[in-house]
Amino acid sequence: MSQHRARARITALDTYDIRFPTSRRLEGSDATHPDPDYSAAYVILRSDAQDGLEGHGFCFTIGRGNEVEVAAIEALRSYVVGLPMVELFTGLGDFQQALVGDSQLRWLGPEKGVMQMAVAAVVNAVWDLYAKHEGKPLWKLLADLAPEQIVALIDFHYLTDALTHEDALRILRRARAGKAEREVRLLAEGYPGYATSPGWLGYPDGKLTRLARQAVADGFTQIKLKVGADLEDDIRRCRTARAAIGPDIRLALDANQRWDIEQAVAWICRLAEFDPYWIEEPTSPDDILGHAEIRRAVAPVKVATGEHVPNRVVFKQLLQAQAIDVLQLDACRVGGVNENIAILLLAAKFGIPVCPHAGGVGLCELVQHLAMFDWLAVSGTLQDRVIEYVDHLHEHFLDPVVVSRGHYAAPTTPGFSSAMRPGTLRTYAFPDGVGWLNAMEEPSK
Repeated sequence: MSQHRARARITALDTYDIRFPTSRRLEGSDATHPDPDYSAAYVILRSDAQDGLEGHGFCFTIGRGNEVEVAAIEALRSYVVGLPMVELFTGLGDFQQALVGDSQLRWLGPEKGVMQMAVAAVVNAVWDLYAKHEGKPLWKLLADLAPEQIVALIDFHYLTDALTHEDALRILRRARAGKAEREVRLLAEGYPGYATSPGWLGYPDGKLTRLARQAVADGFTQIKLKVGADLEDDIRRCRTARAAIGPDIRLALDANQRWDIEQAVAWICRLAEFDPYWIEEPTSPDDILGHAEIRRAVAPVKVATGEHVPNRVVFKQLLQAQAIDVLQLDACRVGGVNENIAILLLAAKFGIPVCPHAGGVGLCELVQHLAMFDWLAVSGTLQDRVIEYVDHLHEHFLDPVVVSRGHYAAPTTPGFSSAMRPGTLRTYAFPDGVGWLNAMEEPSK
């Protein structure tokens, strides 16, 4: 490390309201969100390092309200600007806890909603900066940490009835066996994914069929279908999808929180003839007991939830209540990398597979690092594990995901794969970027 790097400080926190007019093409449409404009409340941490080192982070929204998220990120500026970079990197556990523990901002949560996602954007930007500083992709940086270093990142408040410091160390030390061999395999084969793009609710049956067949041809062994708006429509679309992919490809369903408990059970039972692998977000993500009741009633269909779960405490209770079969962590919903490490350890403690949510701009880029770290250093297994994949908006990133034969290739560029192209930050700035001015003139499709 150069002497200048060792003395470098964070000099600025810049925010951007970035939105993409995806609602014009029905990309991302589901039963609860029929017209999403995929968006990012985006942050760049700038430093006075001679090489201009920057950390990029964001949290995902679907349009209106993105400006609120940007303002929440700006409210955290005083916690990071002026800090020495190296001091920040060596105290990332304390840093993350300081953000979520602000005595006044905490009143807006605590540890949930807009402020929690703002914390995620800033924490993830610091991790991007740290990984670039170390010259490693984030998954590799995390996997190379000693178990004691990883545990020091975690806030164990409210977790110790389910996961203790000693539990975490035991899980991490156990996973060290075979880690080098798994890393070789990761670099050679990648990490398995599944395709969501065929199943957006607004797509006609012909497009569903074409995209589902293409996903299978591309090597995916699982696709996902949005459901929940109309039962007869869902029956027809599930029949269409199953005919397109055949009996051996997994068909997952996603209701996006649409149903009450009894409705969820009845609806899933009607769709059971199509052999769904899981039902995702069948009801409110806050309803732990509701998820448990649904899970008991619809087995062997699995219950999956997580993209809207706000923090590690709710995940802990979902696991304790035996309410889910699949845990779907999100890179931007909880408080960033640190809290997601705690959630991965909880899942490992309870023996529940993690299949990350990535249905949004940049989420594939981020969450691949967390899943790969989990395989190498936490769970040590790929059994029933897949990362969601959507096939749009990757061109806006400097280090976009690479998917081949249904697998995510391990990133090799230093960082968190979170940096958007400078042209994107100009073109899709809301509401005055040229991408939005052009979208206003185009007819919706």
